[in-house]
Amino acid sequence: MQIYLIKNIQVVNEGRQYFTDVLIKDGRIERIDSNISVGRMNVTEMNGEGLHLLPGVIDDQVHFREPGLTHKATIQTEAKAAVAGGVTSFMEMPNTVPPAYTLNLLEEKYKIASRSSLANYSFYIGTSNEHAEETLKANALKKDICGIKIFMGSSTGNLLVDNPLTLEKVFSESEMLIATHCEEESIIKHNLAQLKASGKKLEPSDHPVIRNEEACFESSFKAIQLAMKYNTRLHILHISTEKELQLFGNMVPLKDKRITAEVCVHHLHFTADDYAVLGNRIKCNPAIKAAHNREALWKALNDDRLDVIATDHAPHTWEEKMEDYEHAHAGLPLVQHSLLLMLHYVKEGRISLEKVVQKMSHAVADCYQLKDRGYIREGYFADLVIVDMQQTSQVKKENILYKCGWSPLEGFTFPATITHTFVNGNLVYGNGQWNESKMGSRLQFDR
Repeated sequence: MQIYLIKNIQVVNEGRQYFTDVLIKDGRIERIDSNISVGRMNVTEMNGEGLHLLPGVIDDQVHFREPGLTHKATIQTEAKAAVAGGVTSFMEMPNTVPPAYTLNLLEEKYKIASRSSLANYSFYIGTSNEHAEETLKANALKKDICGIKIFMGSSTGNLLVDNPLTLEKVFSESEMLIATHCEEESIIKHNLAQLKASGKKLEPSDHPVIRNEEACFESSFKAIQLAMKYNTRLHILHISTEKELQLFGNMVPLKDKRITAEVCVHHLHFTADDYAVLGNRIKCNPAIKAAHNREALWKALNDDRLDVIATDHAPHTWEEKMEDYEHAHAGLPLVQHSLLLMLHYVKEGRISLEKVVQKMSHAVADCYQLKDRGYIREGYFADLVIVDMQQTSQVKKENILYKCGWSPLEGFTFPATITHTFVNGNLVYGNGQWNESKMGSRLQFDR
């Protein structure tokens, strides 16, 4: 493998920033020190002056659509977009076609990724009201699988779990992390029926009325009750409401938490006011809601009630998004721009650069007990991102790498540019040039 020496770069890692040299060898970080000299070693030297070095982003919630929905996206296309955005590892959801709720179906996804993903990868096993026994077989593979995903709200495919006996069984017997999508289906159906009965023509702005704060809170509360009953390792995905935040604390270190929470970039960026311009383009589940929720999410992110930042990257074709409200598909493509969007908020003073690194890299690695990733440490895999904080970049149709070809951020200008991305020590992306000779690796978990 190529050896790289990055000279005099500003490292952002473990709560501090400092200038140093970084030597990358055999896929890992060989040495971190000032004035590293390598003698006659055959090394590619890179000048890091004026640049920042961050650990690669780990996105714990994406939908890359393969198999079965490849008209929207593939593992290959979305992993490439991820790497361009500084995301070096991803964890992908089971609501593909067929849904990944057996070990055989799950392994088929791993095989696809091993052939086509430039980023490192892991896949959740799903479950349904009828598949709890099969899902729990994954306990034997807890070092090789990121977790179990439970949709406690409607989803693509037959993955809704609303049978109390199924929930009790999975929560009581899982030996690995359970990640939940929490929206109470009965509340959503009631709200929808009420709006329809009023005779109102449904519009995108009705989405947060139908999928309201109460639907999120009741489902999250139910998941937490189950987790507390059985001491289950629970991670609640995409928290979107102020009300839910009362369910989470920050009084113990992350490594000791049994219940953790994720926030997604779109809930930190958009509000319900944006439906007027963007319409179905920002239709997603859980819904983007009124502005007071966004303000509360930012506060909880900075005070550590919210543990990680992710995307819930969920691409659909433009045609699918442009249908009438009821038929328009829910989900936003975001994985190429999540880090850049957070760097925008660093510039705005909403969050520190150290906190961004904590929430997008360190904390994800800690939550999932990832082996040798998520930090800039000697001996760890060299999953690294170089950022130019002085060079702007804009989202344009021609530089969007998602297969769906659109972004709700089109036209937005970021105050920074991602210049290089290393995955396992391979310089996969550098100044717009690609090296696709090596694929990413299957993530391993230290459990």
